[in-house]
Amino acid sequence: MFGRLIPHDEQFFQAFNQLAKQLVAAARKLAQLFDDAEHAAAHVRALKEIEHQADDITAAVNLRLNRSFITPFDREDIHMLVSRLDDVVDLIDGAARRYEMLHIKAVRPQAKALARVLVDAADHLHLAVEGIKKPAEVTRQVAEVKRLEEEADAIYQEAVGGLFANGGDVLDVLRWKEMYDTLERTTDYCMGVAQVLQSISLKNA
Repeated sequence: MFGRLIPHDEQFFQAFNQLAKQLVAAARKLAQLFDDAEHAAAHVRALKEIEHQADDITAAVNLRLNRSFITPFDREDIHMLVSRLDDVVDLIDGAARRYEMLHIKAVRPQAKALARVLVDAADHLHLAVEGIKKPAEVTRQVAEVKRLEEEADAIYQEAVGGLFANGGDVLDVLRWKEMYDTLERTTDYCMGVAQVLQSISLKNA
């Protein structure tokens, strides 16, 4: 089906790519936040702006979807793809807001590791979006996202286990449990995006 696209359909693919770029930008900004606590407020504001831009792109795609007679693939799949991509950006923004809300001053190494995994996963999702018309390429990128999700699970288990094994201040344990949960859930959502991309690519090969 992708081989029979009309030019108008390319606007959808351009939007998918723009949204994937916002996801990459959000993941990188979160990693910067974790590495630069001194300028945390500026990073959080920048991430919120990225999240707003992602919302705007998602809304524009859904509006175009309602107005288009012909779409490059199933309308439900288009809506699901942009919604899932936007969900990940929302979760990353949520992690930054929790950083402020929980009054975190020093970021633990495991959180930085999870943020780096998110950056890598976002990069592979972007490559999968760019290669959505090539099932083999999407499959390669999905495999990488799956590997990263498993890596994040291992980091999460070690991090949470360490919180309760080592004891310490109760508020600090609760603070970091909340942050680790958010970061791990975000990597799970990345895998959800990867699965949607693979399904679309294979259905329309």
